[in-house]
Amino acid sequence: MMKPILEIKNISKRFRIQHNLQPYLSLRDSVTSFFKGSKSFSEDFYALKDVSFNVEAGQSIGIIGKNGAGKSTLLKILSKITPPTTGSIISRGRIASLLEVGTGFHPELTGRENIFLNGSILGMKRKEIQSKFDEIVDFSGTEKFLDTPLKHYSSGMQLRLAFSVAAFLDPEILIIDEVLAVGDLDFQKKCLGKMEDAGKTGKTILFVSHNLAAVQNLCSKTILIHQGSIQQFDDTGKVISTYITQHRMVNKIDLSRRKNKKIHFTDFRIQEDVNSNGIHTYPEKECTFLIDIYSESETDNVQVGIGINDRNNIRLISLSTGFLATKYKLKKGINTVICKVDSLPLKPDTYYVQVYVGNGFEAYDVSYDEISMEVLPADFYYKSVPDYSQGSVIVKHEWREK
Repeated sequence: MMKPILEIKNISKRFRIQHNLQPYLSLRDSVTSFFKGSKSFSEDFYALKDVSFNVEAGQSIGIIGKNGAGKSTLLKILSKITPPTTGSIISRGRIASLLEVGTGFHPELTGRENIFLNGSILGMKRKEIQSKFDEIVDFSGTEKFLDTPLKHYSSGMQLRLAFSVAAFLDPEILIIDEVLAVGDLDFQKKCLGKMEDAGKTGKTILFVSHNLAAVQNLCSKTILIHQGSIQQFDDTGKVISTYITQHRMVNKIDLSRRKNKKIHFTDFRIQEDVNSNGIHTYPEKECTFLIDIYSESETDNVQVGIGINDRNNIRLISLSTGFLATKYKLKKGINTVICKVDSLPLKPDTYYVQVYVGNGFEAYDVSYDEISMEVLPADFYYKSVPDYSQGSVIVKHEWREK
C-alpha cells in the first residue's frame, strides 16, 4: 500500500503577541514611560492547534475558512517558509508553492534569471529548466520583459511569472494560496485551467481560496479550518455547505479588513431600499446599486464590478464596467458609483454580493462572503414560487395550446 504523499502530524504554530495597556502618549510621555516602565503584557496566540491530516498522491485538496483561521500559516509551514512550533511533516514529493507575489524571487535579478533560480531551488538541473523555459514564458506573457529586473515588474506581472514557474517545473505537489486574486480575470481562468490539468495528470494540489465555486470544481475533498483547528475534512460539497451555513457574515461589510488599502469600497446599498435595516429588493423590479469607494488620492482607469451569487457561491449575475468599456476617475476621498439594472430575474431567496474595485489587471479591493441581499416575495411572477432545487433564476413566461 502506497504511503501518503503528505503526512501532517499534530502541527501547532504559536506566536507571542504583545499588548500595551497605555493609551496614546505624547513624545514627552513616551520618554517618561520608558524610564518608569511600560504597562504591557504578552500572551501566546496559536495560529494552528494540533492539526493532523494526510494527503494522497494525485488528490486536489481545497482549504477554506474565514480570514485569520490559519489557512495561510498552514501553507507556509507545508512550504517550509516557517517552521511549526510543534508537530512534524513528512513529504514524499517535490513541493512548489505560490503563496505571496514574488515569494522566492530576487528583485534585482531579471525574469529570466529568476526562472532558473526558482528551478534550482526546486532541485532541477539547468537542462530540465531550459526544456520548460519557452512554455513558462509563453504562459506568463512576460516575454518582452524577460531581461528586466523583477523590481520593475507590476504585481500582476510578478504573479504571472511566479505561477508559470511553479506550474511548469513539474513539482509533485503544488501549493497555491489566494494570491491568484491579484491577477486579471483572464489570467485567473488560465491558472485554474492549468491547475485542473495538473490534477488530471496526477499532481497533488493544495488550494486555498475564497472562491468556493473554484474550490468545488477543482477539489474532490476540502478542509475547513476554524480558529486554527480542522473543523471538517470531507467531500468538498459537504464542507462548503458547512462553511456557508456557519460563516456567512450577513449584512456586514468588514471595514477593518480594508483600513490599510489605499483604494477600497466602504458601503454597498440599494437606492430604493435606503430605509431598510438590510439589503432588499423584489423580482423583476428596477434596481439601482450604489457603491461608495474611498481613494487616498486621485486615481484614473478604475473599474468596478458586482457579482450576485447563490447559496452555493455559484455566480448567477455579473455586472461590470468592463463589459461597457467604462472607467472611472476617482477623486481623493469618498466616491459613489451607480449601477442600474432594469430587473433582477431572481426568485425570492437570500443571495450574496461580491464587489470588485480594480483596474482590470489587479484588484484594489474585493469582497467575498460579507454582503447578503434578500429578494422578497412579490406578485411580479407567479403565486406558486419554485423551491430552491428548481434553480434561482426565473424567466417570465406563459403556456398555451397551439
